[in-house]
Amino acid sequence: MLGTLVNTAAIIVGSIVGLVFKNLIPEKYNDTIMKSMSLAVILIGLQMALGAQNILLVICSMVAGALIGEKIDIEKKLDNIGARLQDRFSKTDSNIGQGFVTASLMYCIGSMAIIGAIEGGLLGKHDVLFAKSLIDGIVSVALTATMGIGVIFASVPVFLYQGSIVLISSFAKDILTDVIITEMSAIGGLLIMGIGLNILIRDRIKVGNMLPALFVPLVFLGIMKIIG
Repeated sequence: MLGTLVNTAAIIVGSIVGLVFKNLIPEKYNDTIMKSMSLAVILIGLQMALGAQNILLVICSMVAGALIGEKIDIEKKLDNIGARLQDRFSKTDSNIGQGFVTASLMYCIGSMAIIGAIEGGLLGKHDVLFAKSLIDGIVSVALTATMGIGVIFASVPVFLYQGSIVLISSFAKDILTDVIITEMSAIGGLLIMGIGLNILIRDRIKVGNMLPALFVPLVFLGIMKIIG
């Protein structure tokens, strides 16, 4: 839960900083800061991906996971959830409500939250959520400066959402072998790199549609164990 706690605290601190230093941070710095963060995210993903022991399994998992994800169209469903919630709140005049929903969607509806929480629960590693915390903290400063105090309340759904994934993943840790965890971590690293590239460049990689790839090694090696 450490990564989730840090992420929650980063949002709170960033929101407070945004309120205190409102209008003092020039907007022109935001793009450069976000791109520098994206490079750090790519580095974290690369380090994770280089831990792969079975490259063929990783490749097959990415292909199979992408096919499943595209069929389900996870990315579109995540976007639709965010759009419906945003439309619902946009009908109100509550600046607090709009800030809360906008920030909650940005922090929760994304692959980095899911992958980071799974990594934390399965491996006890928090690098992904630490990187996400830094990004969310910076975003909180900008959002709070423009949308007000409602942004700080987004820390609650982030804690509940990511914390739930961490707890569920931790229960599954006992049934997973080191081999499965290693390959799942490597695949997670590739997806993290995709997220970093999405921040850095305009051409969007549908990382959400690749999420099923995380679980292909579990299914494959489980079947091989039964056959063997």
